[in-house]
Amino acid sequence: MKKHFYTHLGKHFVKIAFVSVLGLISVSCSDDIRTDGFSTNDIPELLPLSNVQKEILAYLPKDCIIAHRGTEFWAPEESEAAMRWARNMGADYLECDVQRTKDGVVLALHDESLLRTTDVEVIYPNRQNDYVSAFTYEELLKLDIGSWFKDANPEQWRESFRGLEIITVQDVIKIAEGYRFKRWGKDTNGVLDGHRYGERMYDKIQLPDGKVKYDFKYVEDEADNGNRPGIYVETKSPSLFSGVEQDLHDIFVEYGWYHDDINQLKRVPYKNNTPGLVDIANTPARIVLQTFSGPSLKSFNSVFKRTIPYAYLYADMESTPATYARLINFAIENGATIMAPNIDYVTGYPSSLKIWQGEMIRRAGMDIHAWSFNTNEQYLAYTGPWSDPKGEGGADKNYLDMSFTNLTDLCIRYYNDTMQKYKDAGKNYFRDQTRNRHAGKGTKTAQQVLDELGY
Repeated sequence: MKKHFYTHLGKHFVKIAFVSVLGLISVSCSDDIRTDGFSTNDIPELLPLSNVQKEILAYLPKDCIIAHRGTEFWAPEESEAAMRWARNMGADYLECDVQRTKDGVVLALHDESLLRTTDVEVIYPNRQNDYVSAFTYEELLKLDIGSWFKDANPEQWRESFRGLEIITVQDVIKIAEGYRFKRWGKDTNGVLDGHRYGERMYDKIQLPDGKVKYDFKYVEDEADNGNRPGIYVETKSPSLFSGVEQDLHDIFVEYGWYHDDINQLKRVPYKNNTPGLVDIANTPARIVLQTFSGPSLKSFNSVFKRTIPYAYLYADMESTPATYARLINFAIENGATIMAPNIDYVTGYPSSLKIWQGEMIRRAGMDIHAWSFNTNEQYLAYTGPWSDPKGEGGADKNYLDMSFTNLTDLCIRYYNDTMQKYKDAGKNYFRDQTRNRHAGKGTKTAQQVLDELGY
């Protein structure tokens, strides 16, 4: 599954490319001879999109970069450092997973277990095998989510990553808006009031019903470069966190990112009143919700009165046209506008986005947001150049409307160098044929961005 492949790759994942080049360049849906085992007569019936789905697809941007967990390569995943880096680097979306604490805080965290990315075995040795949901938010704040990165990615390690905290969905929103955490000492003129230097600031409010609410504190990020990305959130199975879709809805409403009336959406302020190179946060496409779970996808529709972009995640690696069509039709029936398949970036996991599969999604009228891209070869295989044997160019050769990546910097270079060069030579493979949305990005290296952020 998408979120577990990288767990076992460590610092070497960026060097791995498993690209089915022959499968991509040798066939098209109009060919009489196919190499994928199916006839061109295998064309299952696909359901029509609703008018609402068509409206959403009309405003969904193309050629976008989804920063997978912020980054797994340059900073500890789903940390304040990873999200701030992705924002300033130029990602169009900040992507996160969700877990929920015992006291109801919705976290931006992938694993149900704390063992991989924290020091839970040191801080809570008798509880190290407990799931996240067994801890309160204040208990989790005592954990270090940064130090494990030293062993996982020693070449990218920075001492300032030590002591980073588990973050929340609210944190991801505020980072997208140009803020950072407010911290004791650093932002209080040295006053600690019993707290350790650098500890994040918040108020804990006891509610009448016995529940607690955390009022997180933020300050304008002095290193903010004006980019305003959207957020791309994955829900887990409802059996793990029943009602988490409602939790997300309530957070988005509270922070002004969702409203039943699309005309009442919050306007996210710019730095110095000047738009940055990324401004997805000020469009109706500011939130995309994704899930592998059929029940969770259904819950989106009951919770959000105004349908927003939903992506259906899957890894259907042994599909037939009939089974693949069933996936698409299920997604359409339940309000999704995006199919989100895996590509073949880890050995043993064949791509769920072969050309015949990409053509079927296109025939359904849906967008394709595939995962996960970390090499130029992978991008070449799916964005047109290596799936265009006649060398004609055209958006129809590109099977990628958005991509999940751990390397926003690499992706920006690919669009600005490779894709732009093809366009300049008369072969325009951009899904948005009118523009290269990444023009002007990438003037600084990943390391320079981290330096400027204070890491």
